[in-house]
Amino acid sequence: MIRVGVIGAAGKMGSTVCDAIVAADGLELAAAVDLVGSGGSVHGLTIASDLKALADAKCDVVVDFTVAAAARTTLPWLALHGMHAVVGTTGFSDDDLATFGKAFTGSNCLIAANFAIGAVLMMKFAEQAAPYFETAEIIEFHHNAKADAPSGTAMVTAQRMAAASDEWAADPTKHEVIPGARGGVGPGGIHVHGVRMVGMTASQEVILGTAGQTLVIRHDSNDRVSFMPGVVLACRKVGDLKGLTMGIDSLL
Repeated sequence: MIRVGVIGAAGKMGSTVCDAIVAADGLELAAAVDLVGSGGSVHGLTIASDLKALADAKCDVVVDFTVAAAARTTLPWLALHGMHAVVGTTGFSDDDLATFGKAFTGSNCLIAANFAIGAVLMMKFAEQAAPYFETAEIIEFHHNAKADAPSGTAMVTAQRMAAASDEWAADPTKHEVIPGARGGVGPGGIHVHGVRMVGMTASQEVILGTAGQTLVIRHDSNDRVSFMPGVVLACRKVGDLKGLTMGIDSLL
């Protein structure tokens, strides 16, 4: 039985992770922590405010769905205490990732921009399509409580597409009537647009175009449960990895 702790357990995503851990064979919810929303309970566990609760519960794996500012402290602490980390937090810099890579030597850390299997396939399909098109743009849609933009999924998608092709047409726009109307310019010059809206959960469209045709690749997460099969899979497999791993592709 793999003993799992959840950081951010009082949040919407964290509480959904707790539900998934309890329902999964071979996993046990051993501790729940929330640095800003402690005091409640989840599945009979009191939500603690201190990371020490994870060590006291002898967690093997800890799932972190918080914010980058908090995770920059949390992840090295988990590494120091020999716990594996499964991380859905986004917004990390290259320096952050380098720090995590150096920290996780005695245990492992998996960071994924998106744990939904459909989203992983969307990114793969976009990467495969990139060499056959000369223009591409990414539009990501999220709920109005998401703190960072563009999403980690959008950034990873753009990075993978840019690595797959360096023959993108230049943007013909000469003047933006409203500054920012063309979105942000991501890797490879691919424009990325972020939408924040009440009623959304998480969606993304990748639009590719070339002479006479366009291709639209879209994934929709209509409920947070869409991420849970990937989270559960990562909890089961992170112990078999080595050091820092980005994405769940290698687990599929």
